[in-house]
Amino acid sequence: MSKLFSLDGRVALITGGSRGIGRMIAEGFLRQGARVYLSARKAEACDATAAELSAIGPCFSLPADVSTHAGIAALVAAYADREPRLDILVNNAGAAWGAPFDEFPEKGWDKVVDLNLKAPFFLTQALHAQLKAGAAFHGGAQPAKVINIASIDGQTVNPQETYSYAASKAGLIHLTKRLALRLVEDNIVVNALCPGAFASDMNRAARDEAEAVAARIPARRIGVDDDMAGAAIYLASRAGDYVVGTTLTVDGGVNLVR
Repeated sequence: MSKLFSLDGRVALITGGSRGIGRMIAEGFLRQGARVYLSARKAEACDATAAELSAIGPCFSLPADVSTHAGIAALVAAYADREPRLDILVNNAGAAWGAPFDEFPEKGWDKVVDLNLKAPFFLTQALHAQLKAGAAFHGGAQPAKVINIASIDGQTVNPQETYSYAASKAGLIHLTKRLALRLVEDNIVVNALCPGAFASDMNRAARDEAEAVAARIPARRIGVDDDMAGAAIYLASRAGDYVVGTTLTVDGGVNLVR
């Protein structure tokens, strides 16, 4: 039982890992014994976060723009130069766009869908061989894991006019189920996390107006780093091996009152 949530000896790659939810998950994985690779579009930020988290455990920076096929190919090549297998992939990189219905532009769809919905599929596809190698490690005793970071906005309707963001996250929840059904054949388990209010550059309201946001949450607080790290560790560890194609909501009860 003491090893149920351990990530000792496991190798993880986290996109969008330089800040926010990606960073929370990275720190949690490191504290549980994983070796972690971070990827983010901004190299300087990615390098700085990896250097900071290296005080906890082995953490490395692999900057890349996973919104494009070229960026995905570059990330996969850089990772393959360093590791023969991948045990845990966290598809966290994301973007949002808000605009009134009558003004919402096509580029607000293209940017968001490319990163939030297409990138998780194509990066998982491109890392299929490494994930299968991770699943076969130690004789296949523990599956490889893919964790897609969706959002409660893909489950219930947010009053903000973020049309492409909500649609992309709803699509990612369904994509998680379809990927899970296929990849479990290769001993790769796919699940999703749906965060609620966590302080980040993307969720500035939770960051800058935490007290007001907390008043609308049944738990009466916004999420903290350990809330997100704990949920991700559960799915990534032996504890989550029999959880397949599921979406775990981490929102303090917001979905109950929307």
